[in-house]
Amino acid sequence: MNKPFWLLLGASVLAAPSFAAQYVFKNVQVFDGRQATLSAAKNVYVQDNLISKIEDYQAINVTDPNTIVIDGQGKTLMPGLIDAHTHLMLAALPQQTLMLADQGFINIVAAKTAADMLQRGYTSVRDLGGPIFGLKMAIDKQITTGPRIWPAGAFISQTGGHGDFRLPNELITADSKKHTISVRTGTSAIADSPDEVRQHVREQLALGASQIKLMAGGGVSSFYDPLDVTQYSLAEIRAATEAAENWGTYVTVHAYTPRSINQAIDGGVKSIEHGQLIDEKTAKRMAKEGIWWSLQPFTSERKSSFAEGSPQRLKQKMVEQGTDRAYRLAKKHQVKVAWGTDILFSAEKLKGQTQLLSIMTRWYTPAEVLKMATYDNAQLLMLSGERAPYQGKLGVIEAGALADLLIVNGNPLQDLTILEATDNLQLIMKDGLIYKNTL
Repeated sequence: MNKPFWLLLGASVLAAPSFAAQYVFKNVQVFDGRQATLSAAKNVYVQDNLISKIEDYQAINVTDPNTIVIDGQGKTLMPGLIDAHTHLMLAALPQQTLMLADQGFINIVAAKTAADMLQRGYTSVRDLGGPIFGLKMAIDKQITTGPRIWPAGAFISQTGGHGDFRLPNELITADSKKHTISVRTGTSAIADSPDEVRQHVREQLALGASQIKLMAGGGVSSFYDPLDVTQYSLAEIRAATEAAENWGTYVTVHAYTPRSINQAIDGGVKSIEHGQLIDEKTAKRMAKEGIWWSLQPFTSERKSSFAEGSPQRLKQKMVEQGTDRAYRLAKKHQVKVAWGTDILFSAEKLKGQTQLLSIMTRWYTPAEVLKMATYDNAQLLMLSGERAPYQGKLGVIEAGALADLLIVNGNPLQDLTILEATDNLQLIMKDGLIYKNTL
């Protein structure tokens, strides 16, 4: 494993994580990402950035000066959490600020967003829209801290679609698709034919996208599109999926309604984001064809970022009303479900990120939820194939897996809410480096 960038410099930009050639976590009870119970006491060995061995707990005598033994005190060792739907560049600032503020300021806020997310136990995220490539590079080079990022880059939208944030007077301006602020910053790309879609997909792949995000239906936060509209033609969607498949990866789409979801599946899409307005026939189809459903627990308890009575708030309420039925259909038909948060425009909401994990117990057991946020989400990440930015097993505690792990004070298989309090996350390791240790 390469040494951290800051160790090579001899000084750190931020506080450096702890680094050793080998760690031994003794006396821990393991949630391995799949089983519904904790193991008996174990010793877990980490060599460089991989879990190298797991053995029954026993006294150990270590003389190697490059090995650090950490007493887990019988606490829970589990995989790092994975959020399958994030927008790190767009999460913490109000929508108007993102459209008007200096990009340097936005970048710095996003770096703090990423660092805070890691401290909440999220060691990997799938980022589904925004100018993320620079932040990802800074994290990977250990210039700043944050989770592993599977980046989509700019989301692809039709004119008037969910990713079109032009002002009304820009819509009639020649070439405004190229020059509006959201396009210039790399937040969105507006494309209106199979050829334009193909070009913009290829551009994001060239920049390092691990998957492509396409807007296939109406959305809440956008200005022009009602929630029920279907966006893009079948030919345009096929242009996107063919370009992605030629690059060895896949397309996921923003869609709520049966029509938009079915057209996307017809076009070769492998994952649906949201889908709260789905019908049972479409849910059955998703299960039969192995389509991933990246569904978020949007409920009325969440404080809205939109003014009461605004068009955005009215659309948001429609989505919230569909959430319960969507989860029940997903569970009934055993659709492959990913867990994510899709938090936008609110630093306050970000602090409650893990509350959106706890709320999942309305539909699933704590063990099912934790499996979803670790092992299952890791399987979704691997849909990127060779375009996955990090190769290796994630979401599990087993020999040979990447060493992304947490030590938790308490048993989250009995009470998920303990993960909401960061004080209960007593150790955070990502890629074999310790970013927090209060044991």
